[in-house]
Amino acid sequence: MLKVKLPEEYPPEEGRYARGNDYSPVAVCVILNTFDFKIPNELEELVMTALDAGAALAGLLQTENIGIEKMVCNVVANPNIRYLVVCGEESPGHLVGDAVVALAKNGVNEKKNIIGAKAPTPYLYNLPLEVIERFRQQISVLDLVDCMDKEIVSEAIKCCYQENPTDFSYKGEKYRLYDPGAFGEPLLHKIIWTVKKPWLAQGERKQPTLAMKDVMDVRRNKRRKSIIKYLSGVMQAHKGELKDIFALSEWELNFHLGMLKKGHFVDIYEDVVMITEEGEYLAEMLKGEKG
Repeated sequence: MLKVKLPEEYPPEEGRYARGNDYSPVAVCVILNTFDFKIPNELEELVMTALDAGAALAGLLQTENIGIEKMVCNVVANPNIRYLVVCGEESPGHLVGDAVVALAKNGVNEKKNIIGAKAPTPYLYNLPLEVIERFRQQISVLDLVDCMDKEIVSEAIKCCYQENPTDFSYKGEKYRLYDPGAFGEPLLHKIIWTVKKPWLAQGERKQPTLAMKDVMDVRRNKRRKSIIKYLSGVMQAHKGELKDIFALSEWELNFHLGMLKKGHFVDIYEDVVMITEEGEYLAEMLKGEKG
């Protein structure tokens, strides 16, 4: 069967994944249903199980927009990948497993919204339609959402690289799997421009900051007041208390902002602090726990 040698630029996007056998016909997406700074051991073990079983790529997927976009880029860059196994417990906030399955089944509409997805923000605004359609044509999704059984995941992977059709089933869904060979040539696409909140963008593409109505000004004295909405839900939560942001020293404020940026909860530019989607989600979670 035909296999394709991959370019040096592969994989084009960084992320929480590991690279395995480039000629394998299967990649594995493990749903990350918690924060990335405290990933459960069982999820990391599921990723390693996938690699040991022969996956080309295996990693964690947290968000139904940018996360899926990066995954799509890496998959279409390797035409040897013909199956995508989606496993792990579904994320109650992002519903990313449902979004991946819906993408493969239904595609996107004219606004690049994944058709039929239950996720709150299933937008693939940063991907050209040709990349999205190539992904859908190239791969078949094995829906193992909510499966944490390493043996089942391993069996699914092994069935994918058999030369002869092999039966596999999960929760009543039946698959006939085999390695059909590469799907054409590598399609390299790297996300060089990111819309963090595409639902705010209108018409033609603009600079992200022009579409962000909630970009927070941190110039001089406005700095503390402008970010209180966010940091009041996050600041010192690990100590079980919330500290008045106005009581923080400049050093403390900068320290916490730095930690939030490291965790990808805020993006800090020269004169603005922008809350990321992960940051908003974390803030709401912490406010709920404290409220």
